[in-house]
Amino acid sequence: MTGEKKVSVINGKPEDALDFESANDKKPVNERGHWNNKIEFVLSVAGEIIGLGNVWRFPYLCYKNGGGAFFVPYIIFFICCGIPVFFLETALGQFTSEGGITCWRKCCPLFEGIGYATQVIVAHLNVYYVVILSWAIFYLFNCFTTELPWASCDHYWNTENCVDFQRNGTNFTFNPNATSPVVEFWERRVLKISSGIEHIGKLRWELALCLALAWVICYFCIWKGPKSTGKVVYVTATFPYAMLLVLLIRGVTLPGAWEGIKFYLYPDISRLSDPQVWVDAGTQIFFSYAICLGCLTALGSYNSYDNNCYRDCIMLCCLNSGTSFVAGFAIFSVLGFMALEQGVPIEAVAESGPGLAFIAYPKAVTMMPLSPLWACLFFMMLIFLGLDSQFVCVESLVTAVIDMYPETFRRGYRREMLILGLSICSFFVGLIMLTEGGMYVFQLFDSYAASGMCLLFVAIFESICIGWVYGSDRFYMNIEDMIGYRPAIFIKWCWMLLTPGICAVSSEHWINQSTIFNCILPCVKIISTLDGSDLEYVDNYKYLGVWLDCKLSFQTHIQHLQSKIKSRIKSISQNKASSTHAAKHTLVKLTILPILDFGDAIYKIASNATQQTGCSLSQCHPFCHQSPIYYPPLRPVCSRWLALTT
Repeated sequence: MTGEKKVSVINGKPEDALDFESANDKKPVNERGHWNNKIEFVLSVAGEIIGLGNVWRFPYLCYKNGGGAFFVPYIIFFICCGIPVFFLETALGQFTSEGGITCWRKCCPLFEGIGYATQVIVAHLNVYYVVILSWAIFYLFNCFTTELPWASCDHYWNTENCVDFQRNGTNFTFNPNATSPVVEFWERRVLKISSGIEHIGKLRWELALCLALAWVICYFCIWKGPKSTGKVVYVTATFPYAMLLVLLIRGVTLPGAWEGIKFYLYPDISRLSDPQVWVDAGTQIFFSYAICLGCLTALGSYNSYDNNCYRDCIMLCCLNSGTSFVAGFAIFSVLGFMALEQGVPIEAVAESGPGLAFIAYPKAVTMMPLSPLWACLFFMMLIFLGLDSQFVCVESLVTAVIDMYPETFRRGYRREMLILGLSICSFFVGLIMLTEGGMYVFQLFDSYAASGMCLLFVAIFESICIGWVYGSDRFYMNIEDMIGYRPAIFIKWCWMLLTPGICAVSSEHWINQSTIFNCILPCVKIISTLDGSDLEYVDNYKYLGVWLDCKLSFQTHIQHLQSKIKSRIKSISQNKASSTHAAKHTLVKLTILPILDFGDAIYKIASNATQQTGCSLSQCHPFCHQSPIYYPPLRPVCSRWLALTT
């Protein structure tokens, strides 16, 4: 016996050392969290899916696409795409209890990229969506006056072209360049908008402070996970409904309201033959239902395992579409009143998007008694509509990151620090949209970052993954284990056939309208500004938009265009008498300029060179009057045509 104390050894380390390491180097892992009751889940999802698009996008799309006839494609997409994908994402989150990335890793690791795609979209969305809140907060602060600052032309930011509102709009006939005080307040006071994206200008510090306030509110809404979010949504999800009801009652009691409502709902069946009407219906479903963003998966992951998510999803989808429908009455009743007051047709005052929220509706409330009160209620509704959508999107991204690295972020206050870091980074990136030229950057984000193409693309792969790879029957068994019965078999057929098929057809039409195969390029060449007017971009700006728009298939388009041009170079070269050096040189240059498809027009110019005739006006005019400014190699070819046509 030596009298030495025996020390236990575990995994090569003394037991005392192991205990010391465990106590000091490792903090206990926090619980993942869960909803305290079903109401918190329902209100959280309702707050996420019922946002700004329900108020400012759906009513305008309904009016633009045939009124009541628009409900035909809308209901088809609602049944075949909206409910199935909405239910798929919610049930997947509830079954796996994982966020937007790891849920796909659990059910089908090969398709984990779907999760990354959704979080990339959400990361972009978090940056620019909150900018709208900063604008609404700025407007709200300006509502606490006896007279709204956009109601008259007596302010330092107004120009000599500013004309006050008067009945029947008689003042607007005296000056063709007349502008309204609400437009000048928006452009010269709020945005101080520059002449183009190349002139970024100074940072608007007032808006930056409003953006900081929005992010502070968002941070404290979600910093404790479901514990804090579940309490906040009792206010943020219900208050907009109270405000919408008040504005609806006020709107329908105004003179001219029913003319506006008639304009909103009057059916034009002929519009159903336009493919764009169907695309608009599909994209509205995807935007409004917040599908393909990982948000529903994150919210569903905090449910109890036996929650009846099937019933919840159907109820929430109906609530969302019903809210959009009712919001149309609140909006168009006020627009009908404004049209009557100004003596103009309703289509002259109908706006969509930020143009409705920050120009048309503020303009309408100035014509009402107690206008500051109605303006205050309207912007408070906008803030609450956008706030819960914003913080749920941030929660989705945070949940996805934490579930990927639970051992790292579920300790101590690391979750709070992660949210703080994401909020600060998003805040600083968003500052570029609050410069004098930031509105143009905002438009690029709004058009491409979370566009319909991105969401349709993700929806196709989500449906294929669950319907065919993981197996729809297998997933139905998982759902039956959770809720006690199987959903309608129609949902399964949607996952397998209808949803991916409809999304694929919509994607094809969307691509044809916005890529290099369409010389008009409506989604790239011309972008609508926030006040509804058209903003023309020079060709240098097309590269960014097309790259964002077609990043997955851009290389294929380039190769196709190069192949077509090379084949025409060969055919022209075989007939030397009908070719010119300039035309051949132009065709070669076009292989590295794949933004506009000049192949047909250039080929006809070259093949008819010996006859001293150009191609038709419709073929040559679009590029001979524009592209030579930017592409010098086209000047020799176009100069001949211009000389012959002048």
